[in-house]
Amino acid sequence: MKLSLLLLLALASPSSILGASVPRDSNGIPVITPQSTDNEANYSAPYFPLLGFEKYAANPILTADTSHAWESRAVFNPSAIVVDNRVWLLYRAQDITGRSSIGIAWSSDGIHFTRSATPILEATESYETSGGCEDPRVVRVNGTFYLTYTGVENSLARLCLATSTNLVDWKKHGPILPDISDVVYDFLRPFNGYLSRHGWSKSGAILNERQLDGRYYMHFGESYLYTAYSTDLIHWHVSTSDDTLAGLLRIADQPAPYAPKLNIWEQGLMESGPPPIKTRDGRWLKVYNGVSTGVGGFASMQYNTGQMLIDPGNFPLGPPIARLELPMLEPETGHRVVFSEGLVQFHGQWFLYFGIDDSSVGVAVAPVQP
Repeated sequence: MKLSLLLLLALASPSSILGASVPRDSNGIPVITPQSTDNEANYSAPYFPLLGFEKYAANPILTADTSHAWESRAVFNPSAIVVDNRVWLLYRAQDITGRSSIGIAWSSDGIHFTRSATPILEATESYETSGGCEDPRVVRVNGTFYLTYTGVENSLARLCLATSTNLVDWKKHGPILPDISDVVYDFLRPFNGYLSRHGWSKSGAILNERQLDGRYYMHFGESYLYTAYSTDLIHWHVSTSDDTLAGLLRIADQPAPYAPKLNIWEQGLMESGPPPIKTRDGRWLKVYNGVSTGVGGFASMQYNTGQMLIDPGNFPLGPPIARLELPMLEPETGHRVVFSEGLVQFHGQWFLYFGIDDSSVGVAVAPVQP
C-alpha cells in the first residue's frame, strides 16, 4: 500500500522549522553541539507490534548523485536519528568501483533531504581500504554518537566503531570483535548449506541504555543474531574464552543464537535493522532483516523486514519475548530487497528508512500509537 502525499501536508516546511539563521559548518551542514536535543518534545514510546507502515508513493527519496564520485553508483541502507528537530540520515554510498563511504543528509519533514557533497566517513585504515565503510547504525548516549559500520578489506567484513559529538567529525576505534567468526547460507545447498566465515563480523545494533546488570548490549551477525556487551560502549566482548563459531547454532558461550530462525522468510539470513527502541513497558522493539530461501511463497534471496520484542533487562542473551510470523515490510513487485536500518519518530509519525535493491533509499511511514 502506498502512502498518500496528503499525509505529509501537515508537516512543516524546511524554512518554517530551520529558519534563516541556522549555524552551519564550512560544508553547509547544520551544526550539532553538546546542547543539541534528541528526539522531539512530544515523543511517545511504541508498544509491540509497531504496525501500519505504508511506503511513500514517491520512493525512492535518495538516489545516486553522479556529480559526486563517491556516491555516483548507489546510495542505500541508511541509519536515522533525530537531533535538533531534524531527521539525519547516515547512508552507505558507493563509487563506480563499488567502494563504500558513509554520507550524511538532513531533513525537516523526514521525506525531502539535503545532503553533504562530501562523505563523513571513508576508507582510511588497512581494515577497510579495499571495500570501504558500509552499513552504518548510529545511537547517541550522553551527547556522544556511537556509529557501528562494516569495514571491508579483501572480501573480509569486520564490525567497526566510530564516535563523534557532531555527526561530522569521527574518531575510528577499529574492529571491535576481531576474532569472531560467523557462517553464511549457501543457496546452492538448500536446507543444510552453511559455510564458515572466519574472522567475519558485521551489523552491530546497540541498545542505547545501560541495562540492570550495568552493561550495554549489542546485537550483531549476518546469518544469525548474536549478543555482545560493553561497559563503556567502546570495548565489546562476548562471554567466552574462544571467540569462534562452535557449530551452526552456537557462538561464544551462548547456548544458541539470540534469535533462531523460526519463520520461512528468514531462513537464509538474519541481520539487525535499526538500533532497538525502548517500548512503553520497558522492553525493547527490535526491527531486523531476513532473507528467504525460495519456500513458502517467498522468492529465493528476497530481503524482508521483520520485528520482535526483546527483554534485555531480564534476558540479555534472549530469547525474544515475541516476534511477528510475517514480514512487516516486503519488496515491491520486480524488486528483491528492502533492507531497513533507520527508524525514528518525527512529527507524530514513525519513519522507517530502508535500502531498495542496494541502489537507493526509500521510506515507509506509520502513525504513532495512541
